[in-house]
Amino acid sequence: MICPNCNEEIPEGKKFCGHCGHRLISTDLVDREPQPHVEPETPEMPTPAPGAQKSHTPPADVTKRGLPGWVWGLVGAVAVVLVLIATGTINIGSAIPEIIVVTEASPTEEPDKQESIVATIEDEYGCDDPIGCVTYGADEPVRIASALVISGPNTDLGTDSQYGVEIAIDFKGDLLGHAIELQAEDDGCSAEGGQTAGQKIVSDPTIIAVVGTSCSGAGVPMSEVISEAGYAMVSPSNTAPSLTDPDQAWNPGYLRTAHNDKVQGKAMADFAYNVLGVTTAAAIHDGDPYTEGLARVFADAFEEIGGTIVEFTAVNKGDTDMRPVLSAVAAAGPPELLYYPVFTAEGGFLTKQAKEVTGLEGTILAAADGMISIAAIEAVGEAGEGMYFSGPDLSFSGGTYEKFLAAYVEKYGSEPISVFHAHSFDAANMIFACVEEVGVQDGDNLHIGRQALRTCLSATSGFEGITGTLTCNEYGDCADPKISVSQLQGGGYVRIWP
Repeated sequence: MICPNCNEEIPEGKKFCGHCGHRLISTDLVDREPQPHVEPETPEMPTPAPGAQKSHTPPADVTKRGLPGWVWGLVGAVAVVLVLIATGTINIGSAIPEIIVVTEASPTEEPDKQESIVATIEDEYGCDDPIGCVTYGADEPVRIASALVISGPNTDLGTDSQYGVEIAIDFKGDLLGHAIELQAEDDGCSAEGGQTAGQKIVSDPTIIAVVGTSCSGAGVPMSEVISEAGYAMVSPSNTAPSLTDPDQAWNPGYLRTAHNDKVQGKAMADFAYNVLGVTTAAAIHDGDPYTEGLARVFADAFEEIGGTIVEFTAVNKGDTDMRPVLSAVAAAGPPELLYYPVFTAEGGFLTKQAKEVTGLEGTILAAADGMISIAAIEAVGEAGEGMYFSGPDLSFSGGTYEKFLAAYVEKYGSEPISVFHAHSFDAANMIFACVEEVGVQDGDNLHIGRQALRTCLSATSGFEGITGTLTCNEYGDCADPKISVSQLQGGGYVRIWP
């Protein structure tokens, strides 16, 4: 199928062009196979008795033959109006509101004529954005959504980011005179959760943009849902390389303030080989885009600088007995270092059971940012003492972060519980900045073009956030990526490198 706006080839069934964002209004008319005309079957009439008078009243289904259905719909509507006038229900001397009637196109109506009708309606509303506008009336809040993991074993990861969004809203106050309202959804840290949250969000046309998801596994399906509906999303913690790779999972309208794991995997390999001095390692993932992507980058980078990967393997999400996989790792090496960038539940079992497997007693254990949280400390227990964790460098500075931390503690009663609170704060503020840039004030009304918002977000350059100076590339990588390694010491994460 070819986009009529930019002439680029696009997959069948898409509602929007992934290249220019053009709404494919007439896809169903252009691509539909012509159907042969079938005359309605006339019911067999009984043969009149000899001498009986023949009726000249045609069968009920024949009275409408030859006239399109929309004509009869119009006739019916006119009849109803005439009855209402006759009964005094409608006073023809009073103002009559404009009524827009949308009917099914007749077979002879050209697709470009249909597009011009829709364009005319959009012009009446003052919107010429190719994928539509969101309009907020007087006293109506600008609405954004979040889609973060706020239930289950990874709750700390998403809740921490949720707090970042809420503080950003508190600090901002309003957008062009309109309050800001947040609709919070749960991405479940799963593909199913991301799909469900995305579908719920796009069913609400008053939502302009999304901060989410927490987990890359949820981000892959949700980014497709969000993109096809013409929305925009900025993730604070999706780090899988595939999500900003146009040959894999990137979709128009998707961006992130989190680092790309191409950076984190290389940094961890550098730390292991050049700082810890290990030359053999193994990697374990759980099949999630985040865990598998990061493990793969680490393994490739470790070998590139001279190390040896003795085993690259996987566990299943939800597994509790990790001993068979750990035994296979021990038999293959054993490695000097075992890197398992998984989430809290699986990471807890791997950490504790690695201590029980013969051959791994002296192996250095290491994980990543999916296990940097209070819940993860509890999950690994004493077995996690001394292990290493790669993740975003949290050595932020400046007045904004100091104010942010004070607000976090005052509002939620603790220091940050995970690592992406600042990234979600920056993600929300990127959206706010673009709403202010592209929003059109019309009296008390505010109009925001969806494609205009996407274009503005993608063009972000030199944006000063808590996490650094953000500049987005064409596929949505916006982070100023800084990676550090922490060690679990005395029940807390202590930054040790660089």
